[in-house]
Amino acid sequence: MSWDAETLQAAGVKFCAASFVDMHGVSKAKMVPITHHAQMLGGSEMFTGAAVDGVPQAVSEEEVAAVPDAASCMVMPWAPDIAWYASDLRFEGAPFEACSRNILKRQLARAAQLGLRFNLGIEAEFFMFRKTETGGFAPLSPRTNLDKPCYDLSRLLDNFGWVSELVSAMNTLGWDVYSFDHEDGIGQFEIDFNYADALTMADRYVFFRLMANEIARKHGGFASFMPKPYADRAGSGAHLNMSLADSATGETLFKDSNDPKGCGLSGLGYQFIAGVLRHLPAICAMVAPSVNSYKRLVKQGSASGFTWAPVLCCYGNNNRTNALRIPLGGGRVELRAADSGCNPYLAAAMVLAAGLEGVEGKLDPGPPNFENMYLKTADDLAQMGITALPGSLDEAINAFTADRLSRDVLGGKMYDAWVGYKRQEWTDYTCSVTDWETARYLNFF
Repeated sequence: MSWDAETLQAAGVKFCAASFVDMHGVSKAKMVPITHHAQMLGGSEMFTGAAVDGVPQAVSEEEVAAVPDAASCMVMPWAPDIAWYASDLRFEGAPFEACSRNILKRQLARAAQLGLRFNLGIEAEFFMFRKTETGGFAPLSPRTNLDKPCYDLSRLLDNFGWVSELVSAMNTLGWDVYSFDHEDGIGQFEIDFNYADALTMADRYVFFRLMANEIARKHGGFASFMPKPYADRAGSGAHLNMSLADSATGETLFKDSNDPKGCGLSGLGYQFIAGVLRHLPAICAMVAPSVNSYKRLVKQGSASGFTWAPVLCCYGNNNRTNALRIPLGGGRVELRAADSGCNPYLAAAMVLAAGLEGVEGKLDPGPPNFENMYLKTADDLAQMGITALPGSLDEAINAFTADRLSRDVLGGKMYDAWVGYKRQEWTDYTCSVTDWETARYLNFF
């Protein structure tokens, strides 16, 4: 919804946040009094990029300006005197190449040239914790943990204070929440809300993480978007539900009730899948961007059985063991490798670029997989031509740097900044000494 200053003031808004994201997808901002609303929309707020991860600038360079997207305005439900704006970064009067939002907009423009609109839904999974007196964390609910807590109503009701406030806030913003539940992890929740065009959805996911944490604080907790906080429990995905639509009519182009492959998907949808599969190892670096991400992308490691996370570069029908799943009824494709810690702009940009390559090249993904892919042997997979997803951040970075699509999508500055940061992250991790190591080796000899 686009608000003018008078409407905002009448609604009680006193301040506006001109926000952009760093490379991690975390909202950064300057606050502006409502009396300076017009100047803010014109790009009056300047930022030193060198002070932020993934806004690659030298200290000596001109600052970047945040230019708010007027249509992205959201009045904070928990702080209704503040309006938040997603912003594009500009440098010396031109779009800043390394701005996450600009990176996605470049791919959306490419889709538009083909007469296509990219629609996106992001399933919001996260944990709700409280800090303990010993400096650790525990579920906000005091109930005894279950081996299989998925869909447990009692634990959902235990958390209903903050859950209902968060869902109400989302609906106040017009997001149309259609379900929410306790998930398979301890203190883990999922909230599903209606899809939108990809730029709007990415803005909303950034805002959602901020909002969930602010509302959690009111209830004595904090929301964690760490993909895998418990080694023996399921982790948090941010499954990307994707489709292409006709940019003129809005008609979805992925649905075909006469699909000979039996998934309800159109030929265009299969071409999109083929492009994503071609680049999926590199895409993993964007959709699963942390060391911890790859503790989630394993087939076992959950007290309730399987982790529900993909481990193979494959696609199929309504089958959660595929990295790319076509839910019942077709019409959309779900990328299950994405996790809750991703930068939604960069994740969406990489997937869309790969999918459009498939569309432009009319690529064929081969037959869909209908079986439990977790049970396939190495020989089975070799015969099927199916490879594994990266097993670590290091493998994902190597796949990312080996794929020419990565630099094409991110641009040189963000590519160099992202790869440099992530290689250092991996080095820091490999040089750290964990509790597991001390427990295993300290008194070993």
